[in-house]
Amino acid sequence: MTIDFHTHIFPEKIVERTISFLEQQCGEKAHLSGTYESLLESMEKSGIGRSIVLPVVTKPSQFDSINRFAMEVTEKTGGKLLSFGGIHPACDHLKERLQELKRNGFQGIKLHPDYQETRFDDPGYLKILDYASELGMIISVHAGLDPGYPDFVHATPAMIRDVIQQVHPQKLILAHMGGFMRWDEVEECLIGEDVWLDTAACFTKIPDVQFLRIVSEHGADRILFATDSPWAGQSEFLRYFQGLDLSSEDKENILWKNAEKLLKSA
Repeated sequence: MTIDFHTHIFPEKIVERTISFLEQQCGEKAHLSGTYESLLESMEKSGIGRSIVLPVVTKPSQFDSINRFAMEVTEKTGGKLLSFGGIHPACDHLKERLQELKRNGFQGIKLHPDYQETRFDDPGYLKILDYASELGMIISVHAGLDPGYPDFVHATPAMIRDVIQQVHPQKLILAHMGGFMRWDEVEECLIGEDVWLDTAACFTKIPDVQFLRIVSEHGADRILFATDSPWAGQSEFLRYFQGLDLSSEDKENILWKNAEKLLKSA
């Protein structure tokens, strides 16, 4: 069963204006409408069995509403859309909030330094990484450039390496193969670190030869198939991935076995 480890959806009352704003901000056209129904339909067409939904809390006041929506999505779809929780580094009582997410059944959390306008080495993030690791939660973080914030990268591969050395987080996933559009730096700073890399939004952006080299050097058992839907098409990404020069065993690991193992550990 193929698992897409990086997708986004939005509540019905804000989905249209959110997608429109992000399209203008990023200069990208969404492949889907951004509703949970459109993601389920895409999964059905592409043969993807489960999608991990990653909500972003862009300000502390959104913590309750976004996580309530995230819980509803998982419950409504019977876990076919499995949502992580969201938290902001400026939230008060970080440890208690993470404990609340854990109690409510969230297996992981999503962090987005660019949308949260906070450097990844901020003390709030260090506390989140530390506390979430104590709780055994998966931590997915946007890494590298975000097209909507091109002037400053809030989580560079070098910064991430330094944070890893300080906190030693467990079950840390670096989106976009460790750093969108910063893959030379990924190879310099992150290969071999105790982190997972996901493929979200990478295909056609990263040269195939570099992608394959990173997979080989970091280990295919530490790579997760991901699209960043609705900002990439699930069918298109899956088809592209299947055409890459990887062994059947490596493809199987990346498409679902690694994800299944990681989810079972949380």
